Formats: sequence, C-alpha cells, structure tokens
Amino acid sequence: MTDVPAPVPASRGQFLSLHLLETLVAVLPVRDENNSPKSIVYGGVERHMITSQARRRAERVHARNRANAGVGPLAGRTTGLRTREWALLTARVLESAHGWERDEAIAMARAVLEATGLKFGDPSKKTVANLTKVLLFAPADTGERIAAHIAAGTDGLLRWRDEYLAAQATAAKPKRGTRKAAAEEPENGDGEAAAAKNLPPLPRETRAAVLTALAPRDAIDIALYGRFLAEIADSPNVDGAVQSAHSFTIHEAEQVDDFYAAADDAKLERKKNALDFLDAADDAGAGMTGYQSLISGTFYRHAVLDRRQLEVNLRAAGMSEQEAVEAVAAAEEEFVTAFVEAFPEAKKNSTASTGSLPALVLAFEGDRPYNYAAAFQKPVDENPEDKGGDGPAGLAGVKRLLSHHAYVDKRRPDIRTSRLLTYDPQVDTLLDEVLGELDTLDAGRVLTVKGLIS
Repeated sequence: MTDVPAPVPASRGQFLSLHLLETLVAVLPVRDENNSPKSIVYGGVERHMITSQARRRAERVHARNRANAGVGPLAGRTTGLRTREWALLTARVLESAHGWERDEAIAMARAVLEATGLKFGDPSKKTVANLTKVLLFAPADTGERIAAHIAAGTDGLLRWRDEYLAAQATAAKPKRGTRKAAAEEPENGDGEAAAAKNLPPLPRETRAAVLTALAPRDAIDIALYGRFLAEIADSPNVDGAVQSAHSFTIHEAEQVDDFYAAADDAKLERKKNALDFLDAADDAGAGMTGYQSLISGTFYRHAVLDRRQLEVNLRAAGMSEQEAVEAVAAAEEEFVTAFVEAFPEAKKNSTASTGSLPALVLAFEGDRPYNYAAAFQKPVDENPEDKGGDGPAGLAGVKRLLSHHAYVDKRRPDIRTSRLLTYDPQVDTLLDEVLGELDTLDAGRVLTVKGLIS
C-alpha cells in the first residue's frame, strides 16, 4: 500500500495565496497572433492582459537558471526541460560521450523514442524530422539517461533498429492497388496503428529505461507546474501544485502604436561627408520604419501554491517523507521568489521590462485558494480625487486590494499569516494610513521575499 502524505499541519494552511500589483510602462511582454498586445473586456471596459502561460514560463525558467547556477534554495536539485528535441539531445550525448557517428546516433535515438510512443515530424522535412510533435517536459538529464542505456546495449539495439527502420520503410511504400483503399481510410489513426503493429516492438528493458528517464522523478519544477503527456499512456502525468491567473490592468487601458525609424549607419556616414547637396539627397530617409504596439498600466496578478499537492508529487517521485518536506520548503521559497522577480522577456532590451518590481505583494495562507480579481471588476478611475476619480492606479489599487482582503478575512476564519511586501516608498507610506484604517486586518510588513513565507 502506498503511503499517503499527511495533511498540512493546522498551523500552516494548505494553500499559499499570492496577490501582486505592479505598474508597467511602455512594454510588450506578450503578443497575440497578430503581433498585438493581448486584452480582455472585464467590468465593461477593455484591459491589457498578460497570460498566465507567459508568466509561468518566466517563473519556471528563472527558478531553473538559479538552481543550475547553484543559487537559491533549489541549488543542486534536479529541474526539468520542455522541448521537442529529446532525440537530438540523446544523439548528442551518444556522439560526444560514447563515440557514435552523428547520423547513426540520431537514427537510433529517434527510433527508440518513436517506438516508445512519441510521434515525430514529417521525415521528408529536415527541419522537423527529428523533433517530436509535442513539447515534452522531462528532467534535464533525460537524454543522458537514454543515451547511457543505448550505449550499454548497443549490439542488440542496432539489430532491432535496422529491423525497425526496414519494416518502417516497407510500410511506407504503397502496394499496387492499395492507393484507393488508402484514400478511403478514415482519418482516425487506425491506419497508423495498424502499420505500427507490423513494426518490431522495442525491447522491454529499453522501453522501461526510456519511460524511467522520461518520468518526472524528482524534478522540482515538474512537481510544481505539472505535466501532461497523452502520447504514452503508461508515462506518468503530474497534476501541478501551482495555479496561475492571467494578470490584467485594474483600470481601462489602450495600446499605443509607437512609430519607429531605424537609421542606416552607412547611409548617414555618406550623407555627412557628401560634397554637394545632390549626393546628400540620395542618402535621405531612414533605413527602416515601422510600428510596434506598447502597453502601460497597473496590473493585478494572482497565483496559489497547493502545498499538499506538491508533497504528493514529490512522494510519488520516490522521495521519503522527510526528503519531501525539505523539498517542499525549498520549492515554496523559490516559487515565491520567482513569482515576485521573474518577468517575460519579450522586448526586454528595448523596454527594460525585466527590471520591474512590484508595488505590493500580499501573501497569506488558507484552506482553499482565494482569487481577488473581483476587487477590480469596477475599474479604477485615474482622474484626480477632487474630480471624483480614484487618483493614480497604483496607490488606488493598494487601497482597493487591502480593503477587499480585510473584508474577506473577517468572514473566512481559515485565512491567516497575512504578509505585505512593497518596493515603492509611496506605497510604504500609504500602508501606514491604510492599515490604521483597517484595524481589524492583522497583516505583517516584511522587507524580503523570504519574509512572505511563514
């Protein structure tokens, strides 16, 4: 019987809820298929939106890079890699560490992974032939493990591979009189499955080794963010322990189409040194012009960590109870750090967006998640207060968020250990006023990200 992780101690809530307000100016962190900023209509007005997918990737990569660099609580721990290039990565190890020829290595790696159940791109197209059709999130050392197994059983696997590729080539050649039948075959995958039945199966021990290598194991970020792999039925999926919401502006917002003109250095040099006005005229005008869409505003962002689900995931990966408890604490600290510090890197050099710091972070524990998007259903009116507005959105948002939290906190006894972090001196001054008015809200103010975790 499998051990069931014990419930999270009553002194600590199962869910850690995080709420954040941040002001961004002239940035473009995420775009839609038309290269425009993403938006939603909420509360009857249009808002800018930064998708949770963009945020989650930024957080995951931020944590992984720190761990790989030996920085932070996850230093030295295993992390995952999401890619379509597992065959190429495996082949690279076979080539560099085991002395295989490149073409032989790629053919073997692709055949092994394909026979395990992964689908690859069209073999006639070089750009995708050796890429899986879906991104696969697996521990970063997966390619090394698969390559080590292949190298250990080279002779037997080479015979299997030759038989597999020969059978695959035979199955790909249409027989006389079968073209009509193939055209009438329903597009439900039955034909592909029938063809696969004629291929020699991957040796059992090799399939087990590949599944073990692909399994989430103790990769912390897979335990945090989860994984779904439908192509291999017996490969374990992971329910993520992190829930992330799309962030949106707390006020009505409009995008700005910024016109730009890029100078041609060589043309300008010629113009500067021209001997008469005719030569100068030939070199008039910009080298390139265009438009880029930019957004500005104060955003509300929310995420929640399920501590119990995280422990379940790590125990399922084979950790002991004590190991899982230690890993959960480390993962929680790093997740909160990434939530506060990580930022999508689109146009980071031209907008310096990754240097942004939040105006306010609210963290608290509870027996369920709490999303406070409803606090901003009525958009903040940025007109001056003496003209009936709310004033600057950043400060007005802080008041709105904390008032909403105080109201909910009175009615939900499971909410506890509220903590506040700000990097804005104006907000810091405002907190004295707001917390004085909300005397029922017991919220501690902290100076570091680590202070947000009880």
